[in-house]
Amino acid sequence: MSTGYNDSSLKVFTLNSNQRLAEEIAAHIGTELGKSSVTTFSDGEIQINIEESVRGCDVYVVQSTSEPVNQHIMELLIMIDALKRASAATINVVIPYYGYARQDRKARSREPITSKLVADLFQTAGASRVITLDLHAPQIQGFFDIPVDQLVGVPILGDYWQQQGLEDIVVVSPDHGGVTRARQLADRLKAPIAIIDKRRPRPNVAEVMNIVGNIEGKTAILIDDIIDTAGTITLGANALIESGAKEVYACCTHPVLSGPAIDRIHNSKIKELVVTNTIFLKEEKQIEKVTQLSVAPLISEAIIRVHELESVSVLFD
Repeated sequence: MSTGYNDSSLKVFTLNSNQRLAEEIAAHIGTELGKSSVTTFSDGEIQINIEESVRGCDVYVVQSTSEPVNQHIMELLIMIDALKRASAATINVVIPYYGYARQDRKARSREPITSKLVADLFQTAGASRVITLDLHAPQIQGFFDIPVDQLVGVPILGDYWQQQGLEDIVVVSPDHGGVTRARQLADRLKAPIAIIDKRRPRPNVAEVMNIVGNIEGKTAILIDDIIDTAGTITLGANALIESGAKEVYACCTHPVLSGPAIDRIHNSKIKELVVTNTIFLKEEKQIEKVTQLSVAPLISEAIIRVHELESVSVLFD
């Protein structure tokens, strides 16, 4: 990556959700973060001030819509509006983790499709483009009427596992919905896949888990896109050990890790959980079992390619 990007029309700004990642992205591009400030009135109102000219510039704003989700969405909406009124040429929102992505369809009567609502808000505010990673549901790209570049985390996770020298690997999807992701990782590691088939016999009765595939005596790597409360992934790890797996590792792109997640992972059969830094991990979540990989090189390369009107699709490999 370049160590001094000379195009002054490219500016990178950050808000409050993941400043460390934004600093890494700017460093990889070879530029400095734009000057702006976020302040909050005593009643919770957010005020944003852009402290340098952005007239005619292509601006990239880095903001994961992670916890507190609504606060970070509102910061991003206000920033987009400020940039629009300051005559930025393009406003590219870099959302490493897209919150509300799990509310992508009507599963029951009278449910909202909140993921579409959030997409509408960003567009209405004035966003020109979205750069994101591993949307929970790929069809969310269609909720936008502006370009969406969805980068993928599997190559980063796959490179890490290749370097660990693990033997006799099987890649495991924790449910049927994650099979495509598991197959992508398995192809990179030249390993077979297995699937955890789980069901609840009736409400409030523990999940019954069956393993589809051969995991006997193997090193299992569970992969998911989001780990939130870690219930599914830790139950899956226990089921794999009980079914004869030698040891269990796990990985995901987005470490939401809310509520009891850290305690569950700490007390689970998982030897190591590998995540990326799409979401900033607070100090209390940085336990020994958790390894965090950086997506900054990937995102910075995407930003340069978008800015220079080059193909982004080569980054999917």
